[in-house]
Amino acid sequence: MLDIVELSRLQFALTAMYHFLFVPLTLGMAFLLAIMETVYVLSGKQIYKDMTKFWGKLFGINFALGVATGLTMEFQFGTNWSYYSHYVGDIFGAPLAIEGLMAFFLESTFVGLFFFGWDRLGKVQHMCVTWLVALGSNLSALWILVANGWMQNPIASDFNFETMRMEMVSFSELVLNPVAQVKFVHTVASGYVTGAMFILGISAWYMLKGRDFAFAKRSFAIAASFGMAAVLSVIVLGDESGYEMGDVQKTKLAAIEAEWGNATCACCLYSVRHS
Repeated sequence: MLDIVELSRLQFALTAMYHFLFVPLTLGMAFLLAIMETVYVLSGKQIYKDMTKFWGKLFGINFALGVATGLTMEFQFGTNWSYYSHYVGDIFGAPLAIEGLMAFFLESTFVGLFFFGWDRLGKVQHMCVTWLVALGSNLSALWILVANGWMQNPIASDFNFETMRMEMVSFSELVLNPVAQVKFVHTVASGYVTGAMFILGISAWYMLKGRDFAFAKRSFAIAASFGMAAVLSVIVLGDESGYEMGDVQKTKLAAIEAEWGNATCACCLYSVRHS
């Protein structure tokens, strides 16, 4: 029978997986919207404005679902994992607080301006709003992955025997955690691929059906160019993420490779470059 810890882990895993269905699409579509609107401002062609508005509606639905599922997940830090929050709150809470105050507020504020500012803002002003939405979504990912990176590679902290808690000793070292950095660039690049594939798939369907062909063709071209760059970056950044895991998380890498027996170097596949 499952105990309370296993049930809490299961609940967090389920909510995290459900939340992450929407996160990559938010990361990728935000930049694609910014690119489309930039082309509209530079070219003056109405079709690019129509593209930004159309894909923006789908982005808005995805964004709302991502926020709802993310809040549900974060509530568990104060319920199921309240002692963990107390134990590492001085470190773990800092990037999450910055994410909420800097990135989430920025993103949420300018998402509203994105949808309701078309007739109230100038073309350049609205384009800047869209770029700020993209910046906010990526900053949000950065601070969350800084917290995640510390859990995987707990540097920049010491245990205080008086308070019986972990405490931060260097904020800059926490932010520059090598695990956090490689996870961030790999995650956002993967999100860019997801956003590009989403637009490519729908645009291809429109072209196959012969509906709004010019609209779909231009959407396809922008998403394909963006997606190609993102795919190439994921190959490089994902490879680097594997090497970093081999340096600081050898046991985790051994589990991924199903290396259940004893070995002097379970991370042999990723250690070739360093040998």
